[in-house]
Amino acid sequence: MVRGTFANVRLQNQLAPGTEGGVTRHQPSGELSSIFEASERYAQDGVPLLVIAGKEYGSGSSRDWAAKGTFMLGVKAVLARSFERIHRSNLIGMGVLPLEFLADREFETLGLTGRESFTISGIESGLATGQRLTVRASAEDGTSVDFDVLTRIDTAVELEYYRHGGILQYVLRELLRDAEPRLVATSAEQAASAVVSAAVAPNGN
Repeated sequence: MVRGTFANVRLQNQLAPGTEGGVTRHQPSGELSSIFEASERYAQDGVPLLVIAGKEYGSGSSRDWAAKGTFMLGVKAVLARSFERIHRSNLIGMGVLPLEFLADREFETLGLTGRESFTISGIESGLATGQRLTVRASAEDGTSVDFDVLTRIDTAVELEYYRHGGILQYVLRELLRDAEPRLVATSAEQAASAVVSAAVAPNGN
C-alpha cells in the first residue's frame, strides 16, 4: 500500500522534472529516489511532510487506502488548489490536514519551488471549520514568504475526527468513554461482592 502511493506512472513531480511516476528529489541532499525511499529517510530524521498539488487533488483516489498510504508516508498536510470531495474527507479521516490555496496566492504567483521548508501557524491554538492559517515557506537562501491558506475541514464532525488524529482514534475513544461507566459499575459490584464474601467467610463452616 505504502509503496504504491504516488506511484502512478503518469505522475509528474515538479521536484524531479523530466521524470514520471513515483520519483522525487530528497531535500536537502538533492538525490533522486522513489517517493517511498525518500519518505523513509525523512521519517528517520523526524521530518513531517507536506504535499503541494494542483486542482482536484485526489481525483481517481477516492478509495480510503489512498489516504492511508499518504498518512503512512509521513504526510501531515496537503496544500492544493482544490480537492476531490471524497479524498478530502478520507484525508481528514486519517488525520491529514487538507489546505487550499487562496485564489490570488497560488504556487506560481508565490514563487515556490517545493524545495522550501514550511511552517503552518495557527493549528496549536485550535482549529475551526473553514479557518485561515498562515504558512511560512523558508527558502535555502534564508528568504521566506508568508501566505494564508484555507483549512478544508468543512463540518463539525470532520473537525472532531481531525482533533482526535483521525476517525479510528475518534471511534476508539468514544467506545472507551461509553464503556467507562460500565467498567466502574462492574468494579463496584465486584468490590461489594468481595466485602460480602469476607463477611460470610468466618461462618462458612
